Amino acid sequence: MQNLSDQSCLIARSLALVGDAWSMLILRDAHAGLTRFDEFRKSLSIAPTILTRRLAALTEDGLLEKHRYSERPPRDEYILTAAGQDFLPVLFAIGAWGRKHRNADGVTRFFDAETGTEIDPVMIDRATGAPIGTRPIRIAAPE
Repeated sequence: MQNLSDQSCLIARSLALVGDAWSMLILRDAHAGLTRFDEFRKSLSIAPTILTRRLAALTEDGLLEKHRYSERPPRDEYILTAAGQDFLPVLFAIGAWGRKHRNADGVTRFFDAETGTEIDPVMIDRATGAPIGTRPIRIAAPE
Protein backbone atom coordinates (compact mmCIF):
# COMPACT_ATOMS: atom_id res chain seq x y z
CA MET A 1 0.00 0.00 0.00
CA GLN A 2 2.88 2.37 0.67
CA ASN A 3 3.62 2.48 -3.09
CA LEU A 4 0.18 4.03 -3.58
CA SER A 5 1.03 7.08 -1.48
CA ASP A 6 3.18 8.50 -4.31
CA GLN A 7 0.55 8.10 -7.04
CA SER A 8 -0.97 11.15 -8.70
CA CYS A 9 -4.49 9.76 -8.09
CA LEU A 10 -6.00 10.95 -4.80
CA ILE A 11 -8.06 7.75 -4.53
CA ALA A 12 -4.83 5.71 -4.58
CA ARG A 13 -3.12 8.05 -2.10
CA SER A 14 -6.09 7.86 0.26
CA LEU A 15 -6.25 4.08 0.03
CA ALA A 16 -2.60 3.99 1.08
CA LEU A 17 -3.75 5.46 4.40
CA VAL A 18 -7.04 3.70 5.08
CA GLY A 19 -7.29 1.00 2.44
CA ASP A 20 -7.47 -2.01 4.72
CA ALA A 21 -10.58 -3.23 6.49
CA TRP A 22 -9.10 -2.99 10.00
CA SER A 23 -8.29 0.71 9.61
CA MET A 24 -11.78 1.48 8.36
CA LEU A 25 -13.38 -0.51 11.17
CA ILE A 26 -11.22 1.27 13.76
CA LEU A 27 -12.40 4.59 12.32
CA ARG A 28 -16.01 3.35 12.38
CA ASP A 29 -15.65 2.45 16.04
CA ALA A 30 -13.93 5.75 16.84
CA HIS A 31 -16.95 7.53 15.36
CA ALA A 32 -19.14 5.41 17.62
CA GLY A 33 -17.24 6.77 20.63
CA LEU A 34 -14.60 4.11 21.27
CA THR A 35 -11.22 5.57 22.24
CA ARG A 36 -9.26 2.95 24.14
CA PHE A 37 -7.16 0.03 22.95
CA ASP A 38 -9.17 -2.54 24.89
CA GLU A 39 -12.46 -1.14 23.55
CA PHE A 40 -11.26 -1.47 19.96
CA ARG A 41 -9.85 -4.94 20.63
CA LYS A 42 -13.10 -6.18 22.17
CA SER A 43 -15.31 -4.62 19.50
CA LEU A 44 -13.27 -5.93 16.58
CA SER A 45 -11.91 -9.20 18.00
CA ILE A 46 -8.59 -8.14 16.49
CA ALA A 47 -5.14 -9.43 17.43
CA PRO A 48 -3.30 -6.93 19.66
CA THR A 49 -0.31 -6.75 17.30
CA ILE A 50 -2.50 -5.85 14.33
CA LEU A 51 -4.45 -3.30 16.37
CA THR A 52 -1.23 -1.71 17.62
CA ARG A 53 0.08 -1.34 14.06
CA ARG A 54 -3.19 0.07 12.71
CA LEU A 55 -3.58 2.58 15.57
CA ALA A 56 0.02 3.70 15.08
CA ALA A 57 -0.51 4.15 11.34
CA LEU A 58 -3.80 6.04 11.76
CA THR A 59 -2.09 8.28 14.32
CA GLU A 60 0.97 8.84 12.14
CA ASP A 61 -1.23 9.62 9.14
CA GLY A 62 -3.23 12.19 11.11
CA LEU A 63 -6.64 10.51 11.41
CA LEU A 64 -6.30 9.84 15.15
CA GLU A 65 -4.47 11.61 17.97
CA LYS A 66 -3.03 9.75 20.91
CA HIS A 67 -3.74 11.21 24.36
CA ARG A 68 -2.39 9.84 27.62
CA TYR A 69 -5.19 9.28 30.14
CA SER A 70 -3.21 7.33 32.77
CA GLU A 71 0.42 7.61 33.84
CA ARG A 72 0.45 4.49 36.04
CA PRO A 73 0.09 2.26 34.26
CA PRO A 74 0.72 4.25 31.08
CA ARG A 75 -2.47 4.19 29.00
CA ASP A 76 -3.45 6.15 25.91
CA GLU A 77 -6.71 6.85 24.16
CA TYR A 78 -7.22 7.60 20.49
CA ILE A 79 -9.29 10.62 19.48
CA LEU A 80 -10.47 11.45 15.97
CA THR A 81 -8.76 14.42 14.34
CA ALA A 82 -10.54 16.67 11.86
CA ALA A 83 -9.28 14.37 9.08
CA GLY A 84 -10.66 11.36 10.95
CA GLN A 85 -14.00 13.09 11.46
CA ASP A 86 -14.14 13.92 7.77
CA PHE A 87 -13.88 10.19 6.98
CA LEU A 88 -17.39 9.42 8.29
CA PRO A 89 -19.15 10.16 4.97
CA VAL A 90 -16.75 7.73 3.26
CA LEU A 91 -17.77 4.99 5.71
CA PHE A 92 -21.45 5.73 5.10
CA ALA A 93 -20.92 5.66 1.33
CA ILE A 94 -19.33 2.21 1.64
CA GLY A 95 -22.23 1.09 3.82
CA ALA A 96 -24.78 2.41 1.30
CA TRP A 97 -23.04 0.53 -1.48
CA GLY A 98 -23.14 -2.64 0.64
CA ARG A 99 -26.84 -2.15 1.38
CA LYS A 100 -27.53 -1.93 -2.36
CA HIS A 101 -25.23 -4.69 -3.63
CA ARG A 102 -24.86 -7.13 -0.73
CA ASN A 103 -27.37 -8.94 1.43
CA ALA A 104 -28.69 -6.25 3.78
CA ASP A 105 -30.75 -8.57 5.99
CA GLY A 106 -29.91 -8.42 9.70
CA VAL A 107 -27.34 -5.63 9.40
CA THR A 108 -26.59 -2.71 11.68
CA ARG A 109 -28.56 0.41 10.82
CA PHE A 110 -27.58 4.01 11.49
CA PHE A 111 -29.95 6.76 12.60
CA ASP A 112 -29.70 10.51 12.99
CA ALA A 113 -29.63 11.03 16.77
CA GLU A 114 -31.69 14.25 16.59
CA THR A 115 -34.41 13.30 14.11
CA GLY A 116 -34.49 9.53 14.58
CA THR A 117 -34.52 9.00 10.83
CA GLU A 118 -32.37 6.31 9.26
CA ILE A 119 -29.34 7.75 7.48
CA ASP A 120 -29.46 7.24 3.71
CA PRO A 121 -26.33 8.89 2.31
CA VAL A 122 -26.18 10.35 -1.17
CA MET A 123 -22.98 11.64 -2.72
CA ILE A 124 -23.59 14.59 -5.00
CA ASP A 125 -21.35 16.80 -7.08
CA ARG A 126 -21.38 20.28 -5.59
CA ALA A 127 -21.15 22.04 -8.98
CA THR A 128 -23.91 20.16 -10.82
CA GLY A 129 -26.02 18.86 -7.94
CA ALA A 130 -26.11 15.49 -9.70
CA PRO A 131 -25.67 12.29 -7.70
CA ILE A 132 -22.17 10.93 -8.30
CA GLY A 133 -22.33 7.90 -10.55
CA THR A 134 -25.23 9.15 -12.65
CA ARG A 135 -23.13 11.14 -15.13
CA PRO A 136 -20.06 10.17 -17.17
CA ILE A 137 -16.70 11.12 -15.71
CA ARG A 138 -13.45 12.16 -17.34
CA ILE A 139 -10.09 11.60 -15.67
CA ALA A 140 -7.41 14.23 -16.26
CA ALA A 141 -3.70 13.63 -15.70
CA PRO A 142 -1.94 16.05 -13.35
CA GLU A 143 -0.56 19.19 -14.94
